[in-house]
Amino acid sequence: MTDERSHHPSPLAASAQAGGLPADQLHTEALAARGTLRTFRRGLLLIQEGDLGSTLYIVRSGRLRAFAADPQGKEITLGLYGAGEYVGEMSLDGGPRSANVETLETTVCSVITRDTLLAYIAEEPSFALEMMARLIRRARLATESTRSLALIDVYGRAKRLLEMLAGPPEADGARMVAERMTHLQMANHLACSREMVSKLMKDLEIGGYVAKRDKRIVLLKPLPARW
Repeated sequence: MTDERSHHPSPLAASAQAGGLPADQLHTEALAARGTLRTFRRGLLLIQEGDLGSTLYIVRSGRLRAFAADPQGKEITLGLYGAGEYVGEMSLDGGPRSANVETLETTVCSVITRDTLLAYIAEEPSFALEMMARLIRRARLATESTRSLALIDVYGRAKRLLEMLAGPPEADGARMVAERMTHLQMANHLACSREMVSKLMKDLEIGGYVAKRDKRIVLLKPLPARW
């Protein structure tokens, strides 16, 4: 006997086809509408590694930073998340939080409870697959970052980071890094000291490879393979 439901998309999928929006974006918006909006001040530790938690945070405005830290306070940035992205999904299995998450600026989030998420997945099972795909992408990025830390020197990691964050070439061929990053923030990404980043960026500036515009890093020309 044929299951007729398999031939008919869900209302959300039909809406995605009609509106031309990606289904994952529509899912995120629909789920966010079921949560509680909360505003968090800059510098707030939203999630602490090791804590038990059962809430998902969907960013509506502002930015979050996920990071790990050792007992001595040394940090490494795991990811930056803006509007439309979410964090906290890995603790929904009842396990401890796997990383710290802080607000980089005043941030508004839709806070989703585990029960709300499970109810939504029951209505829209395809969202579970989208969550799995996102987790796989993050796991691959984590693997790549680990490989980079183990096998690539600091300059190689800095080159990779800057080229990943830089936008498309402008009229003069320069590429601007949209994210305003301090040397300390770069050091947290690269797992090295701020002094090392400062020296490296100064050398690249003297060499005519980078400059600063409106407190943003600009790649004036392609970075050399080695430094």
